[in-house]
Amino acid sequence: MSQTERLVMLAEDQLTEYSTDARKVEKLRQKISLSVPVKQQKLVKNELDGELKGNFIDGILLQQRQAAALPFWGIAGLGLLFGISFTQPVDFIATIVGGAIAITLQRRGWKLQAKQLVVTALEEIEQRTHAAKASAKPSGE
Repeated sequence: MSQTERLVMLAEDQLTEYSTDARKVEKLRQKISLSVPVKQQKLVKNELDGELKGNFIDGILLQQRQAAALPFWGIAGLGLLFGISFTQPVDFIATIVGGAIAITLQRRGWKLQAKQLVVTALEEIEQRTHAAKASAKPSGE
């Protein structure tokens, strides 16, 4: 498992907790600072930035993954309803297809959200490092 995958998994763990985004970033920042060297932090950040600068669909999923999957959950529900009420086994195909698409969209959005959380934490680490270096310089310079 690469360092990037490990950090994304840590972020996914943070996403499962009920707390504010700032608190999630703070917890993740502490874990990253302790376990990942600075050089590797920059490599991971560059890699994830490249992945997040994806296509239009990824942008929508990152912002509104549940709203994007909602129509497909509706299709799955209607297929189930019509399949049961009209005894049409063909309608169950809509349930399977709609459910599969909705789950795929939810998973993709979840991964993108975790990657965004890692990037945010890495940017915060970088800002704090620069601020610490700036305040450590002698006032005569």
